[in-house]
Formats: sequence, structure tokens, C-alpha cells
Amino acid sequence: MLINIVFMDKRYSLPKQILYLFWAYIIGIGLFFLFRLAILPLNAGPTNEILSQKGGWILLLKAFFMGFRFDTLISCFAISPILISFIFAYYFNIKNRIFYKVNHYILVILFSAFFTISSVDIPYFKYFFNRFNVQALTWMDNPQFVFKMIFEEASYIVFVFVWIGIIVLYSWLMLKLYKQFLRFKTMDKDKNRPAFRIYVINSLLFIFLIGLCFLGMRGRIEKKSPMKVGTAYFSNNPLINQMGLNPTFTFIKSFEEKLKENNKPLNLMDKNKAKVFVKNEFRRMRESGNKRELILNKNTNVVLVIMESMGSCNIGHFGNTLNLTPNLDKLINNSVSYENVYTAGIHTYNGVYSTLFGQPALLSKHSMNITIIPKMEGGLPNLLRENGYSTIYFTTHDDQFDNIGGFLSANGIEKIVSVKDYPKKEVKSTLGVPDHIMFSRAIEEIGNMDKTKPFFACLLTASNHGPYIFPDDIPFKAKSKDIKNKMIEYSDWAIGDFIEKAKKEAWFDNTVFVFIADHGAYKGSNNYEMPLSYHHSPLIFYSPSNLSPRKNENIGLQIDIAEMISSYLGIENKKTLGIDFETYPRRYGYFSADDKLGVIDKEYYYIWNKNGEEYLYRYTTNDKKNYINEYRAKAKEMQEYGFSMLMY
Repeated sequence: MLINIVFMDKRYSLPKQILYLFWAYIIGIGLFFLFRLAILPLNAGPTNEILSQKGGWILLLKAFFMGFRFDTLISCFAISPILISFIFAYYFNIKNRIFYKVNHYILVILFSAFFTISSVDIPYFKYFFNRFNVQALTWMDNPQFVFKMIFEEASYIVFVFVWIGIIVLYSWLMLKLYKQFLRFKTMDKDKNRPAFRIYVINSLLFIFLIGLCFLGMRGRIEKKSPMKVGTAYFSNNPLINQMGLNPTFTFIKSFEEKLKENNKPLNLMDKNKAKVFVKNEFRRMRESGNKRELILNKNTNVVLVIMESMGSCNIGHFGNTLNLTPNLDKLINNSVSYENVYTAGIHTYNGVYSTLFGQPALLSKHSMNITIIPKMEGGLPNLLRENGYSTIYFTTHDDQFDNIGGFLSANGIEKIVSVKDYPKKEVKSTLGVPDHIMFSRAIEEIGNMDKTKPFFACLLTASNHGPYIFPDDIPFKAKSKDIKNKMIEYSDWAIGDFIEKAKKEAWFDNTVFVFIADHGAYKGSNNYEMPLSYHHSPLIFYSPSNLSPRKNENIGLQIDIAEMISSYLGIENKKTLGIDFETYPRRYGYFSADDKLGVIDKEYYYIWNKNGEEYLYRYTTNDKKNYINEYRAKAKEMQEYGFSMLMY
């Protein structure tokens, strides 16, 4: 079993401790593989459906490879501290039997715990179609009930015996390894310290192995994000996506999420009262408005561009005097422009989540970066796909950042084009490729899509975000000296260039282009605790063959976009917190900034933070006075509106 190499005419053997860890890793990976293999016959229906499809075997192999990566991640977390301990022992010539026995037992206990979770995961997954997670612990409030349930159900007892068998097998195999490599008498054969050249070789080996373990624990070489649950979601098949996950990973991640203050359920008011309020509010809006007349047919293509940090504060149409956005200004003048729209939060993940799925930003909660990815039935990708659309998502950088890629793959997006799909020479920073490269790729990909179906394409720009890198190989020169303004000019140019290229495509006339910011920016003078420049956004519906230019002043929200697009297409969608605010006007808009909530109408701006502080401003005149005491009833009404929407 020893691996020998020749170095300077001396025979060199790998340290026995390293061989022990190598074979311990192989055994662990092998047993993890068996657990994953057991999923297939226990989910025979979905498995047969996958294998009957073209490319089904390829999907299955990819799922197992993804599983290998997650199993390696968990294994490296267990092996790394033992590796460090053994390296320490090597340099200090420790050959004490107890030292190695303790390390051996620690490793066996850790992997036995992992295999216990994997054993429980098999029936858990079969029952819930979710990998084992912290929600399973809710049953532990009544352990007597749990044990009775297990031993009264024959099929569960089988898994108990499987678990016992795996633990016994693993312990026996590890004992064999211990006797082979770590028994004191084995380690004590050579009491002399190794030659200096051997120290050099082993030192290099140790550095390499530590780096390998670190890479294994991270799971990915991409800079922006390590392995997340969403990394496993590479297809639109829920069984394939979940097969790649390791249940120990999902349990630990879900446990971490549960402990985070940000992920605890909001407790702003009575939940039942909030539900009644919201239902009444939506009933009132629908009774007071008129249903939109169908403008676009159901087969109209939709291109949705979520613009990084492109708040209204940057745009000439909304008062910016630096002439940074001539292309967007031109678009607005030739589009249906909604002038009074607000983004849900201040982060990109808020913008993607709220735009596509019609749900608000819940203060500081990250609604996409979660272990148990929910099915967003009212989300735009799922809805359009159910109505015969092909769906595709473009980003300039790593789609796994913020778990966005996995979340979208689980919710209707059929294909994701991200940094891995661009030539390396085009990648300029951690934000990937410049916007114009992504737009050009989008034109190419859309041209290759199934022409018998309408398409939905969502594009997330990134260049208008630090690190700012202005492309030097484009036929555009910015006039601004300030790098942030230069990037706004470039982002605007890239959008204009995209539209001009799209006009040459056969699908252009049957397409509606929708533009919205993910969030705004902190810009200009700010009189209030929540800068409105961070939330006020353009919302543009551009389809020159189908839509006549007009302006609308109704208050609208980023979460309304899914409903607005559905309404334009004549597709019913009542499963979000959005509404077609042009035909059913809102009383108030609302949005979050981590620990703050803002509620706004056409005169007043109410702000609440987690410390219980409240402010009420007359923002249209930039009045800095806090009117909270003078208009307490108004503030209470606005607070109830915002709290209810977040609690619903």
C-alpha cells in the first residue's frame, strides 16, 4: 500500500500518518457514495423519469460528481484538524500510542456522526423530499413519540439496522488502518530523525495537503463564493439537484441559519391581524381599479434587465444634471415609464428576489441564501415557464454568489449563463465580465433558443459596482473624470448598445424590454435616515412596436414587476405580494434597509428602525422636520401598512 518515489538516489516513503488519512478519506467517500446510491431505488418513480429522458444518465452522473464534491467538503472538515495534529507530531517526533489513538477515535467519531445523519436522511428524504436539516429537530420536543414512531414502523427499523451495519463496517475498516499505520510499535521502528532532504520533501507535501484540504472545505475555486446549497442546483429536476447534497452539510447550514438573528421570523405585529389587513387591502385595491386591457399577446418575449445601482438619482430624466445616461433618457421618452417606483431593499439579492418573485425584502433577512430552497409558485420564471416560455438568466459574475444560481434553478430558470461561460480573457475582476460582454452573449444565446416558444430572459448587470473597471477596448469614451460617474456612463452606453443590436434581431418586434434597478445609490444631499436615492428607481417598459410612450405617476414597487409583466401579457398571477399598480393604485409604497423600514405616499415618508425610533417627513419639499408627534395617526396608519405587508 505504500507509495514510493525516488529522490536523489534515496528511497522515499510517504509518512504513515498521511497514508492513514488518505485511506480514511477514501473509505469515507466510498460510504457516502453508498448512501447517495440508496436514494435511487427509494425514489424509483422520479429516477425512472430522469433515465427515460434524453441525457438522463449524464444528469445522474453529474449529480454523483456534485455529491463527491460535497462529500469531500465534509470529509476535509473532519480530516483537516487531524492532519494539522499529525504534522505537529511529525516535527516534534511524537510517537506516543495514546496520541495517535486519541486522533484515531476523534476521526472515527466524527465520521460516525456523519454516517448517522446520512442514515437518518434516507427515510427523511423519502418522506419530505428534502435533505436532512434542522427542521427535523422540531420532533425532538417529544422524543418518546419519535422512538415509538420509528419502532412501530417496520421500514424505519430497516434503516436502523443499515445504520448499525455501516457504523460497524466503518469502525472495522478504520481499525485495520490504525493497525497498519498508527500502532505505536509501527511508528517506533525508526527512532532517528529523518534526513534534512526528507524534511524538505515532507514540508512541501504538508503545505500542499493543507492547501488541498482548504480547497476541499471551500469546494470551489471561484473567488466570490464557496460551496453553497445552491451549487448543487445545476438542473431543473428537483431530485437531481438534491442528490448532490450531503445531508451533514444541509443540517449544519440550516442550523447556522436558525441561530442567526436575521433569519428569525419577524415579530412586528400579530400575524393573524397582518393577514386580515393585507387581504382587505388587496380587496380594496382591486375593487377601486379597473382590469388592464390586454396590450401584449401571451407569446410576447420578455427581456428583463436588472441594472446594478442604477437608481433614479443617476438619470437625467429624473433630475441628474451631469448627462450621464443619454441612452436611458432616450428609452424613457419612448417607453411606458413609471415615475414613482421603489426598490425593495438595498442589496442586489433583494433586487433579484423581489423583482422575479414578487416578495418584499424582510429587513436584514437574506431570503435566497437558505438551505431549504422554497418553490416560488407566483414567481415570474415559474409562471412564464408554465405558460410555454423558455427561461434564461444572465449574470456577469459567479451565479452562486448569494445562492442566486441555485435558487433560480429551483424556481423556473432553465439555463444560467455566468462567469464560467465566458472566455477567461474577458473576466476583468471578481464581478466577472463587463456589461457589454454579457449583453452580446445574451444576443447570441437568445438567437439560439427554441424559436417555437416565446422566451423570458433576465439580465443582471454589474459594472456599476466596485471594483470599478472601465473597459478600454470599446468604441466609447466617457467624459466624466470621476470613476463612479464614468461607470454610470459606461453602463448606460452598454444598455444602448444592447438595444441597437437587439433591433437587428428577428425577435425584437415581438419583445417587451423591462428595465429596473436592483437598488439605487447613496447620492447627493440626504435629509433622512433612509436615503430615498437608494430606493427610487426607474421602471421602463419598452416595446416600440406595441407600446405607445406615456408616463405614470402611481406609486409602484419592485415587488410589483412580476404582476405587472403578467398583467401586460394577460396571464393571471395572484400568488405574490405585487399588484398591477397602474390599474389598481397603491395607497403606500414600502421598502427595507436592513434594520429600517420605510413607508411612503405622495406627501409623507415614514421611517421605523429596530430600536423603535420613528420619523415622519414631508419629503416632497425636502422638509427636515420630524412630524411624528403632530401626525401620530398618520404615522400609525403607515406603520400598520408596512408591518402587515412584511408579516403576511
